[in-house]
Amino acid sequence: MQAKEFNTEKKVAFQSTLSVFQDLGYVIQQADLETGFITAKSPTTNTMVPFVGMSMNDTKATAFVEQLGAKSKVRLNFVASHETSNAYGMKSSQDTPVEDPLIYQNAFVKIQEAIFIRSANAGASAQSPSLTSPGK
Repeated sequence: MQAKEFNTEKKVAFQSTLSVFQDLGYVIQQADLETGFITAKSPTTNTMVPFVGMSMNDTKATAFVEQLGAKSKVRLNFVASHETSNAYGMKSSQDTPVEDPLIYQNAFVKIQEAIFIRSANAGASAQSPSLTSPGK
């Protein structure tokens, strides 16, 4: 559920995963092509809870992209984070793994689409003749 192989090189899979996170509204915190690791976080929503204090919710996401021969493997992990704080300074936090398969399936469909677009654009630019004329 959390990992999928794609018929592309690591760089394309990495760039596609990065752009999908951004398209889904995540803020990229760290991305390193060499290690293949991406960390991202959704915007935090704040809610005032009467007699409790402030409630803050966000989702953290990580991706690990690796080359496996002619294919690339992308592993995703989403974690819902809930934090509360009250007027007396007490804080409580809870991280819960997101286990809904549709969340992962949706992300992988979007990554596959991004890979397709990148691959099609790379093939088209490699095949198209130069638009500049010699001597200009």
